[in-house]
Amino acid sequence: MKIFKRKPGHDMSTLSYKLWDFTGTALINLFIFMFLLVYLSPLSFVFISSFTSHQQFIDNHAPIWPAERETFKYEKINLIVYNVPTPDGVKHWALYKPLPQTAQFVDPANPSAGPITWTGNWRALSPVYHFKLTYANFTDLWTQVPVILYLKNTVIVAVISGIGVLLSSIAVAYGFSRFRIPGIRYIFFLLIATIMIPGNITLVPTYFIFSPRVLNWIGSWLPLIVPHFFGNAILIFLLRQNFRSIPRDLDEAAMLDGAGPLRILISVILPQSVPVVTTVGLIHFFYIWNESRLTSLYLGSAPNLQTISFGIQRTQALAFTPEALMVGALIAMTVPIVVLLLSQRFFMQDMIVTQIEK
Repeated sequence: MKIFKRKPGHDMSTLSYKLWDFTGTALINLFIFMFLLVYLSPLSFVFISSFTSHQQFIDNHAPIWPAERETFKYEKINLIVYNVPTPDGVKHWALYKPLPQTAQFVDPANPSAGPITWTGNWRALSPVYHFKLTYANFTDLWTQVPVILYLKNTVIVAVISGIGVLLSSIAVAYGFSRFRIPGIRYIFFLLIATIMIPGNITLVPTYFIFSPRVLNWIGSWLPLIVPHFFGNAILIFLLRQNFRSIPRDLDEAAMLDGAGPLRILISVILPQSVPVVTTVGLIHFFYIWNESRLTSLYLGSAPNLQTISFGIQRTQALAFTPEALMVGALIAMTVPIVVLLLSQRFFMQDMIVTQIEK
């Protein structure tokens, strides 16, 4: 019986490899985390600023977190508390009488001592703040902007146009991926070429078609809904590439059972394409949610039909304040994030098709 001896240094090399692998993975994860932290920092600023009062926005000495100036009531008057440098250190004193060269303060810890004279420029002093969330920004925006109406309009436009774009894009992608039509490859290239056409070029011709001279659709949802029933080149491309990855053996097996093309699409192709169909639906939903250019063009004269993105933007343009801008951005940003989190499991799941992992 042979006895195999471990080579010298084998344990040390294995330990060094594991240590190096752990260190490298930790450094990569740390770099990714720092990159995401920097990338998402504007979103955190929007969230924090939405709970900030207008007085804090215009104060250069205010902290970045939501806060309120600390005050002290003296002789039935609310005095602002400042950070006052003294020989004994920085004191929190309430400003009682501001003077050009001096100022009188009151010590909140000992108000019975009376006013304290301090020499210096009191305007250079920073006020004392304490943490406080301001909810008035949300209530003001809620009363000034019909958020519920805009949300309802957006959902209606997104659902109806989403059904149209899914039906048309799935049908066209299914034809490109499964049917043998003469010249279908060049037709597909022509479809993809339309992606490179800027939207600004077709804006004037489509507006002329929707104008009162032709269809008279201005002031209605039809210009935002009907075009999506003719498909979308990008979505057709994504669906077609996914349909082509499904083995044709499944189609042939379904044909032997008497299934036609429509039955194959519904019973074979679509059940295996839930992730990509969900992704396509989310892409369209996010597009409708963020759409403001076409809404301003076709629904500018119909305030009751406007969507959330343009409605909030229009209201902020009429009565702009920084905190209202942050609140509107937070409301417009929250719903897509919630929808993405709720639908994440559909396009992240693994699909098993005939023992082949997709």
